[in-house]
Amino acid sequence: MSLHIYDTSTRAIREFVPVEAGRASIYLCGATVQAPPHIGHIRSGVNFDVLRRWMARSGYDVTFCRNVTDIDDKIIRVSAQESVPWFVVAERNQRAFTWAYDTLGCLPPTVEPRATGHVPEMITLMERLIALGHAYASGGDVYFDVRSYADRYGSLSNQKVENMRAAADTDDESCKRDPRDFALWKGEKPGEPTWPTPWGPGRPGWHLECSAMATKYLGPTFDIHGGGIDLIFPHHENEIAQSQAAGDGFARYWMHNGMLKIGAEKMSKSLGNSLLIPEMVQKVRPVELRYYLAAPHYRSSIDYSEEALLEAAAAYQRIEGFVTRAAEVIHDVDADAPLPQAFADALDDDLGTPQALAVVHEVVREGNVALSKGDKEAVARLLAETQNMLDVLGLDPRSPQWRGAGSDLAPVVDALVAVALEQRKAARARKDYAAADAIRDQLAAAGITVEDTPHGARWELSR
Repeated sequence: MSLHIYDTSTRAIREFVPVEAGRASIYLCGATVQAPPHIGHIRSGVNFDVLRRWMARSGYDVTFCRNVTDIDDKIIRVSAQESVPWFVVAERNQRAFTWAYDTLGCLPPTVEPRATGHVPEMITLMERLIALGHAYASGGDVYFDVRSYADRYGSLSNQKVENMRAAADTDDESCKRDPRDFALWKGEKPGEPTWPTPWGPGRPGWHLECSAMATKYLGPTFDIHGGGIDLIFPHHENEIAQSQAAGDGFARYWMHNGMLKIGAEKMSKSLGNSLLIPEMVQKVRPVELRYYLAAPHYRSSIDYSEEALLEAAAAYQRIEGFVTRAAEVIHDVDADAPLPQAFADALDDDLGTPQALAVVHEVVREGNVALSKGDKEAVARLLAETQNMLDVLGLDPRSPQWRGAGSDLAPVVDALVAVALEQRKAARARKDYAAADAIRDQLAAAGITVEDTPHGARWELSR
């Protein structure tokens, strides 16, 4: 079975056929950095990280572009409220997003363009649209003419132009030909940042930014455009309109992840239920939070509760427990061992992570039985299958990311703990239990839990 994904634009499951054989190009709408991220923001990053990992495992050379919207009405509003420059707000929150993506094990994007670094490309796109009769300048602003594209506008969100509300993206609607026309460029206003254009100084509109960045790095036609389901309209609808009206093929597949809610309400800062990432990783470990976000199907909504979060953490710990115990018996894991066919089929079927994790848990159950029987051959095979599946999902507990101190310090921590455990082993051998206990207590104070097993002492970061 080859990869099939649900395409929002056709509202159907489609076989993935890339623009270029052997290569896959993905554009993900990243952060608008007016505030630090909560788990609703980072869910998208985790979902598309799994997609990227699976495509790479399937043999594709993946180019993954995740943008940063670093100029926007909301950023300017926060800047005014805090009496700090807009770029201070953007930089502070972009760093918070980067930390959150890294903390939850998301691979760095191939390229991560900022909107403010691509104004020349935006000007070029506007010039093309104006020349083709799909955009017009008015009072320092530039607008996309929705009626010029009316036969196709609304196809992604399955709406008709006559039923759409006004764009509501300007203070003076009289400068528009139609209230549904949306701003490509916003003319200069007091106290706002500006860039020069042929139509006067101003700043870009949100929709224009993504079209310019996507086509710059992935080409005029690319494979997949992703983002949250809340972006379908107007953002993604407007991206399609302005890009295709300019003559670009743009994205061939549209993938949208579901929302994360508390009760019946979408998670937001205004509700006071933001659940910021630094707070969440005090409740559970980062890898357990990643499991919680990756386990549901990406298109489903998640109704957050702490009970569900802790259940997910416990489920991950069962997997981790087998991997840890098996690794004490099997020291060399076959990284090239084939994945179970049911696991591959699940991910090929629109990235079916619930079914894929069901396969992981079944293999873990078999592995625990093999451990209890002392069947080392079976344990070796099942451990390799488990770790290879977890690697695809970004959840392998033995990867440097999750070993305790990050990829740079994990070997150092391993070495230091190994020395301490050897000293403790020597103390126990000479029956100096007070010294052995003192070493264990010192490790515990440093956040390291030691457990004695038939195969020797085992350590992990304290939960």
